Amino acid sequence: MASIDDAVDAGTPRPRSRRMRGGLVTIGTVAALLAAMGLTVLGLGAADNAVASHDASSWLWSTARSEMARVNGVTARVDTRVGIPGARRHPMQVTQTDRLLILRDLNTGQVSSLDLATLQITATTRTTPGLGVNVALHEDAAFVVDAVQGIVRQLDPRSLTPVGEPVRYPPGITGGSFDGEGRLWIAVPSEGTVSAITAAALPSAPASAPAGGGLSPKQVETYDVADASHELVVSTLDDGVAVLDRTAGTLVTVRRGEVKPTRLTMSAPGALPARTSGPTVPVTVPGERRVHVVGDDGEVSAFTVPGAGDRLSPAVAWAGRFYCADEASGTVYAFDAGGRLVDTIRSRGTGPLELEVRENHLFINAPDSATARVVDDRHQVREVDKYANDVLGGDPPPTPPPKKPKVGKPGAPRSVTAAAGNAQARVSWRPAPANGAEITRYVVEGAGQRVQVGANQRAVEIKGLTNGETYRFSVHAVNAKGDGPARTSNPVTPTAAVPDPPASVTAQERPDGTVLVRWPAANGQGNTIAKYVVTATSAGTNAPAGESRKTELVVPAGELEYGTQYAFTVVAVNDRGAGSAASPVSNTVVPYAAPGRPAELRATTVADRPGTVAVQWSPAEANGRPVTKYLLDVGGRSSEVTDTRATVDGLGNGQNVTVKVKAVNEAGPGPEATATARTVAEPRITVTGSSATATSATVTFTVDAGGGRATCTLSTSGEPAKTGNCSGITMTGLTPGTKYTFTVTASNAAGKGTATRAQATDALYGIATCTNGPDGDQRTYCDSDVDGRNGNEVFSVTRQDNDRQVGWAKPGTRLKAYCKKAGENVDSWIYNNQKQSTWWVQVEYSGRNYIPWAWLNLEGGDNINVLPTC
Repeated sequence: MASIDDAVDAGTPRPRSRRMRGGLVTIGTVAALLAAMGLTVLGLGAADNAVASHDASSWLWSTARSEMARVNGVTARVDTRVGIPGARRHPMQVTQTDRLLILRDLNTGQVSSLDLATLQITATTRTTPGLGVNVALHEDAAFVVDAVQGIVRQLDPRSLTPVGEPVRYPPGITGGSFDGEGRLWIAVPSEGTVSAITAAALPSAPASAPAGGGLSPKQVETYDVADASHELVVSTLDDGVAVLDRTAGTLVTVRRGEVKPTRLTMSAPGALPARTSGPTVPVTVPGERRVHVVGDDGEVSAFTVPGAGDRLSPAVAWAGRFYCADEASGTVYAFDAGGRLVDTIRSRGTGPLELEVRENHLFINAPDSATARVVDDRHQVREVDKYANDVLGGDPPPTPPPKKPKVGKPGAPRSVTAAAGNAQARVSWRPAPANGAEITRYVVEGAGQRVQVGANQRAVEIKGLTNGETYRFSVHAVNAKGDGPARTSNPVTPTAAVPDPPASVTAQERPDGTVLVRWPAANGQGNTIAKYVVTATSAGTNAPAGESRKTELVVPAGELEYGTQYAFTVVAVNDRGAGSAASPVSNTVVPYAAPGRPAELRATTVADRPGTVAVQWSPAEANGRPVTKYLLDVGGRSSEVTDTRATVDGLGNGQNVTVKVKAVNEAGPGPEATATARTVAEPRITVTGSSATATSATVTFTVDAGGGRATCTLSTSGEPAKTGNCSGITMTGLTPGTKYTFTVTASNAAGKGTATRAQATDALYGIATCTNGPDGDQRTYCDSDVDGRNGNEVFSVTRQDNDRQVGWAKPGTRLKAYCKKAGENVDSWIYNNQKQSTWWVQVEYSGRNYIPWAWLNLEGGDNINVLPTC
């Protein structure tokens, strides 16, 4: 295979035709998709008129609401929402054009199709869950890409039938999206190539012939872009494709058949968006927080993204700017063409951020949040409330960034083994410790060769060896800090006497997280089969899964990533160390295990309900299968729920309860999360003091509300209760000089608590007042009690009745006042400043008797209103 430099020196591209072989795409991954695709397009004609999906709109996913929202880019408003049953808090793949909308739930593998004419889900169907299968759309063309198996098939969306024969590649392809000219691009890391597939023209009538009958894709062009087994990332362009060779640190563009490599200086692996608009290609290096911008002329510039950490999404080019999302902080940074920071777009939470250019707008979606943003071609940013007028609540607070690990060179790879073949050897190894910096590549040396492969390509064929000669191979890892130590393989001697490969391979994922791989015994061609070497392949990766002396291998739990699709090949090795060719690829499996522990479990008191606690948690890690329910135990009361929150009552008042939550999926229940809470208890009151005036009393206190919301009252015998603040209440209208016992009552949902306090009101005194006049009898009017009327007379009733008079108070006498009572009008005339009133005051004079207020001046301002009514 020619190198990139060879292709550039030649000056012309070297397309390589790929024979299109027969066979069907695997039933488990594709057949179900066919039905979903067909149901989606049944409403195409109506959709053109009924739904203006082409009018600057994009469908955005909301995990918490399990719904799609169609956001109008012009108005920055949601004009339609559609619920997706059973997908709450699941990651969702959204593939859309103006006419088609297909959703794939990564947790369940369920595919849902939306009829854009009726805005109804017309069908749902199951596919293998996890990453590895995707649908690519362009206008009316549809392709199903099975990256694990390496199969790409075109569909006729009108009739659900495959168009022609599938395009088959080696397992573990990457890419699978269209460029602006309608070509589907696929990269093959094991070969170092990239291919453009042009969809076949559809017949005038819906195709009904089986696969292979007549039409096939028009052309398949393949270009050399990297050495074999390098790790490749693909981004389609307006006309062509960009391929990032993460192993060599090179960006290769293919435009109109011209292959152009550009060397980049990167100390960590780079990333590309799935689609790039415009002439420049941004290459994001999350570990460096740097973005390298490669122009169509090969000129490279770079800029640094503010912040810390490596949770950067690939920068997206849009309208002369570059937008880069930091998922750790929920921030999108905007840079101009010169790499200057010109805008900072902050979200309300953290988590995934999806950036997609559609219909002359950039849509920024936070699937885990209530908000999205729309950026027009003038870079005006507007916020979109995806929940419209039905907001669920605030986003969770941002999680603090993790502490930076110590960074060093990688360690030595583990289990470096070699197996001889016919004039070749197969070298495989386990990952090396990264030591804080992501591994960018592995280097294999031996037999005078030096081969670099991607960090996820941990198996390589070394060819051009001499049969009968013994070889050893060393492998070392490379990261941003440099080359790590090497580890050497066992010696191998290539030979023509190699065994046959196993005829077939089957794989089965099991609930305990393991994967069982089986195969029939291989023909040793006269030699004994000593062992079998199993390799696991997923999208873009190829790594050893283990060795076995039997015809089966159990891949331990955790060795493979849960929720990701894998297929397996097996090589037979005889007792002389000679290995066969690889077996046919197995069926695809998705490893799974019981869910993880529910995160962020919080149990709180429900303040307004007795014996009740509220429980809330974040979803557990699904571990390859959807979480179907949660097992909840609160204080011994067990229940099953499907949501991530619950309210449990009947627990008793003032009880400390233990809360336990387990997530359940197909594999069974996972580990439990625990928390404690206390139900509302009856309030407890502590009186801290009291004070009084002549006619009021104040009691101060503190209240332990028992976790609830308390209301407080102050009461005493003979008086209406007074409601007030739960720290102190004042009761007015009391009788001066009287002993009272006050009761403080605090009430909440659990009941009442009380406390008492004795407090007497202050006595209120008045001065019997009668001042002699200036003339005649006036001069002695107030001197003594005389027959007839006189000032300061005291009666047992509230009228001047001689028969009921009990005495006379000498002017200046200080009398203790109790209350007031209406009675006969009395005018003091000149003897007490013309004071006249119908009020009489009950005073302490030979018991409790009455004196007209006209003759009694109350101390403290002579305010009759301070006295209660008798």
